Amino acid sequence: MYTRKINSINSCSNHTLFPYSSCSSVMEVNETATILSSALLAVDYVDSVLPENPLQLPLEQAWNHILQSYTKFQIATWGSLIVHEFIYFFFCLPGFIFQFLPFLQKYKIQQDKPETWEKQWKCFKMLLFNHFCIQLPLICGTYYFTEFFNIPYDWDSMPRWPLLLAQCFGCAVIEDTWHYFLHRALHHRSIYKFIHKVHHEFTSPFGMQAEYAHPLETLILGSGFFIGIMVFCNHVVLLWAWVTFRLLETIDVHSGYDIPLNPLHLIPFYAGARFHDFHHMNFVGNYGSTFTWWDKLFNTDAQFHKHQQKQKQQ
Repeated sequence: MYTRKINSINSCSNHTLFPYSSCSSVMEVNETATILSSALLAVDYVDSVLPENPLQLPLEQAWNHILQSYTKFQIATWGSLIVHEFIYFFFCLPGFIFQFLPFLQKYKIQQDKPETWEKQWKCFKMLLFNHFCIQLPLICGTYYFTEFFNIPYDWDSMPRWPLLLAQCFGCAVIEDTWHYFLHRALHHRSIYKFIHKVHHEFTSPFGMQAEYAHPLETLILGSGFFIGIMVFCNHVVLLWAWVTFRLLETIDVHSGYDIPLNPLHLIPFYAGARFHDFHHMNFVGNYGSTFTWWDKLFNTDAQFHKHQQKQKQQ
């Protein structure tokens, strides 16, 4: 630290034309570096006090086997496709089963609008088209994305899970901001009926409907997913971790069920199923994807809170 300060002073003294701006810039860079170093130290500390992960060795062996058996293109492309399809339908499964369990119907938010086989089949066909005709071509670009940004694949470069969780949270904050403003724009009366109306065909959402959307909406709102990756990605595994979290979140908020003890509600400012369900029922307001702060800031959740108060009075 002492050496760093001396180097900063010496670098400032070398700039004679703009001494104050140069010194200020150097100081800002040093402050940023100090903050980042402190964050990394915090992650190292958390990692050091946690017990050793018993699954670390088999996971390392499995990952190295994948690296030896497949090319980077195969891992980035087909690996990402498999992760997306498996995670999506696996997370949709509980909500699909809920409709057959009478004791869980008390947790259904819009109890007067049950799911039907016709709606679910229509949704499933649209999902297949979106997944393989819209999203698959985008997934095929994953390898070139990782090569362009020199994103590593090796085990030694893989971030520890506390840092991975922090990166996913950062990605969620960025995506939520993008989603709020673009989602709100898609509700403008001049374009709503051409694009976003497709997603609102179901006024009572269910989990599988999370990615039921017009192809243009898939591209417009889906772009927010990649912004966080461009900011935080330091390993290909973050792509899979972030897509897992994002799918878990969007399927949860579209599930139509407000299940108690949902661990996702431990996330600060998490919107949840009841928040987004109201958006499908009311068509306006509650535009955020993951968090509630943008709706709170712009007062686009006012109708939701009035609705909540009426329900409490009944």
